[in-house]
Amino acid sequence: MKTLSYKNTKISYTDSGDGTTIVLLHGFLENKKMWKDYVTFFSDKYRVITIDLLGHGESDSLGYVHSMEENANVVQEVLQHLKIEKATVLGHSMGGYVGLAFAELFPKNINKLVLLNSTSKADSHEKKINRNRAIKAVKQNYVNFVSLAIGNLFSENNRTRLADEIEKAKVQALKTPLQGIVASLEGMKVRKDRESLLKQNLFPTLLILGKKDPVLNYEENSTQIENTNTKLVSFEDGHMSQIENKEELKTVLLDFFE
Repeated sequence: MKTLSYKNTKISYTDSGDGTTIVLLHGFLENKKMWKDYVTFFSDKYRVITIDLLGHGESDSLGYVHSMEENANVVQEVLQHLKIEKATVLGHSMGGYVGLAFAELFPKNINKLVLLNSTSKADSHEKKINRNRAIKAVKQNYVNFVSLAIGNLFSENNRTRLADEIEKAKVQALKTPLQGIVASLEGMKVRKDRESLLKQNLFPTLLILGKKDPVLNYEENSTQIENTNTKLVSFEDGHMSQIENKEELKTVLLDFFE
């Protein structure tokens, strides 16, 4: 683990392997430890960077709204610190929102983009209401909110099969401080729509969706790649493809990275 300071805020990251750089960005209530198997797998051929986004893992919180743009600036700060000019960015869920913001803010620094169980669409009115409910719920009962939130990310048929993995994910999620959770919910709620970025076809993009994703409606989100060069890969499971479809995902990503 390595750290740097961004706006007097501690940012934690890892740096493994050599070659073309791949940046792995975790989702909401996750942290860089989630990528452990992927770092081991990809660092044989690539330089793999993982970053704890603001208010997650071992990175500190910065104020009361963690915008996707602020997180993108954190990613750029890490890359500049490591003297990396260009990278392929993979973002899971909220990490995908950060990846899109990074691509918009720093177009010369992005090589390829992977949106894993993520979307370029902004929150709908209904989703914003749900974010507000989540903020209220986590303030009322932190442990209950986090435990339920993690379990609900997996497809129903995997909740028994992957019980051990879900428990591990909950343990990591419970390390996320209340401020980090609320500030991230606020940041996701106000994020801008970036569908137009996909339509510009500025760099190769891969969208990976789960057909039984309880969080992102598959039919609705598969429409965002119409009239774009974005490639779509679909799995039969939920929102946590990096756990639910681990081996297939590694193969898909290896193919795209090459």
